[in-house]
Amino acid sequence: MLPRSLATRDHPPAPGVTLVEGGAQVCVYAGHADSLDVCLFEPGDTRGESERRVPLTDRIHGYWFGFVPGMGLGQRYGLRASGPWSPHDGLRYNPAKLLLDPYARAIEGEVTWVPDVYGHRTSSDLRPEDLYAVDDRNSAAYLPRGVVVDERFDWGGDRAPARAMSESVIYETHVRNLTMRLPGVPAELRGTYAGLAHPVTIDYLTRLGVTAVELLPVHSFTTEPEVWRRGLVNHWGYNTLGFFAPHARYAAARDPQGALDEFKGMVKLLHAAGIEVLLDVVYNHTAEQSARGATLSWRGLDNRAYYRLDGRGDDIDVTGCGNTLDVRHVVTVRMILDSLRYWVQECHVDGFRFDLAVALGRGKNDEFDPDHPLLIALRTDPVLSQVKNIAEPWDLGIQGWRTGQFPPLFSEWNDRFRDRVRSFWLTDLARNLSGQPGHGVQDLATRLAGSADLFHHRDRGPIASINFVAAHDGFTTADLTAYNHKHNEANREDNRDGADNNCSWNHGIEGQIDDGVSMLRHRSMRNLLGTLLVSTGVPMINGGDEFGRTQHGNNNAFCQDNETSWYDWALQPWQEDLLATTAFLVKLRADYPVLRQRDFFSGGQVHLDGSKDLEWFGSDGRPMTMDRWGDDRLRTLQMLLNGAPEQHDSLLVVFHGDAHEGSVTLPRPPGLTAYELVWDSAWDRPLESPVAVPLDEPAVLLPASMRIYRAVDPT
Repeated sequence: MLPRSLATRDHPPAPGVTLVEGGAQVCVYAGHADSLDVCLFEPGDTRGESERRVPLTDRIHGYWFGFVPGMGLGQRYGLRASGPWSPHDGLRYNPAKLLLDPYARAIEGEVTWVPDVYGHRTSSDLRPEDLYAVDDRNSAAYLPRGVVVDERFDWGGDRAPARAMSESVIYETHVRNLTMRLPGVPAELRGTYAGLAHPVTIDYLTRLGVTAVELLPVHSFTTEPEVWRRGLVNHWGYNTLGFFAPHARYAAARDPQGALDEFKGMVKLLHAAGIEVLLDVVYNHTAEQSARGATLSWRGLDNRAYYRLDGRGDDIDVTGCGNTLDVRHVVTVRMILDSLRYWVQECHVDGFRFDLAVALGRGKNDEFDPDHPLLIALRTDPVLSQVKNIAEPWDLGIQGWRTGQFPPLFSEWNDRFRDRVRSFWLTDLARNLSGQPGHGVQDLATRLAGSADLFHHRDRGPIASINFVAAHDGFTTADLTAYNHKHNEANREDNRDGADNNCSWNHGIEGQIDDGVSMLRHRSMRNLLGTLLVSTGVPMINGGDEFGRTQHGNNNAFCQDNETSWYDWALQPWQEDLLATTAFLVKLRADYPVLRQRDFFSGGQVHLDGSKDLEWFGSDGRPMTMDRWGDDRLRTLQMLLNGAPEQHDSLLVVFHGDAHEGSVTLPRPPGLTAYELVWDSAWDRPLESPVAVPLDEPAVLLPASMRIYRAVDPT
């Protein structure tokens, strides 16, 4: 019998499972269903033979809810919904299919790809036979279960590091890749949440100097059937099965409760080391794919509410994954917000990177609206507005590229920064070597200064720009210098997958080699990382790039859970040098406030002596002019960052992207009398102390190199 406090409700209770005396309150949205059952299973019953069904009999506003006696901690459960089978109307109810609770806090088991998990009639090789004919086979033996877990956790004195965005250096990584081969991490902890939180791992991250880890998806996910048919797995996790449950395979613990506690423990230990935890989240689509896909959860509960459909009941796909969650529907928006709040409030994460975020802002006409209700909710929610929110500002729909168009408080991945820095140091360098013009330096300067052309509106500032030269999707930084073409044969799609335009240059020889060209490649890596870490904005390092990790030319390793993706920690001497260089540059950024601007430079006078906050010079030490800015053959640029108005040190950064040695006259703006050379990308390893520089002699830079000078205060 439903407790009186529930039976008299005018509003539905909170979705999901809430433990109460004697059992649990269960609430599920299934707005077009005729009935809904909670299905209880005994632990260890993978075949579904112990299934016991309890109907939910109360309904309001499309939510079904009720009291389930005896349902407690450790209970394995699923759902079954009955209702219209009317595919042309977008309704695909099929009570033969066990469904996951969208609000399940833990998920146990895997999807077994057999025809039984499809709501429509499917052949033995999972090809649709009839999308409009019901398949009445019971799927319970082939689907995972939700598990009721105890959400209490001893957080002790855990406190969020609360790093300012301007102070942040983000490290994008994968739970498994980072530690699968990391010496010092016990074998049983490698590739797990516990492994990521192991003292050896945390010591590495703190020595590198990063302030946050951005983890590829840790929401429970499954492998796509077409990937499974190729004998591979979804490794990156962009195929969500549950928005509230940590992916169980990433836990050293073997029980669902242990997996959740292990995730929380990881966050707690990283916080204790001053490192924030950001989650890459995928709220744009789910693992059910298109109408040709399986019925695992949302489709069987209310296909028309959760997914964006056209007038024929077919999926509108702007994600490239078969379906798109419908953020025009209040229930979907609530689920996303509830999920985000759960990870912040219950799991203490510090922010999110939203995959294909344009899909989250598409309104009734399928057009992106920066003031979409979901985006407004994220900006005004008292919890979510206080964490870091980073948008991937594109999707695969019409007019899907929207870099610079998200509202505050969002930051965005800046692909314009990525492409211009790559082209300056790689493809334009190759063109310069053959006597051809490139892109010049005007757009490069815009990116170095924080991309005001993209982010100046609505008072967003340079912290809206997440700068990166490489990410999980695409070539690693090392591979950018070694491959002109992708080499994705191991993905078993005949090398058709992955991007073709990578702005990479192999320095004359395709692939990894160990000869004279390696020296040039190593310098190119230092140039790319050096540019990233001196640019205004928020830098994001692709995990492993700090020591030259290679994926051997695979620029879409989403299905490679093996040595292709796992970091190889047997570092060669040049890799040790590159790691030392990256750590040096990260510390340099921390030591010099002029590199961490919260506001855009004005370019105007900031001191009575006539000096400006940001000045640009050519190789002759003279200020840049309009003619120079428009010269597509210009390959040397000097950037002077003036810290004097804030009583900070000033820095001069020289970018010499020419294929030949260059003579550079250092500028002498008002109030500046001397420089010290702090870093040169021609150095294999940073020097222990700066080098005094005579101003009466030109600086000679090696081909394709950069330098950082400190302006010496005469007082």
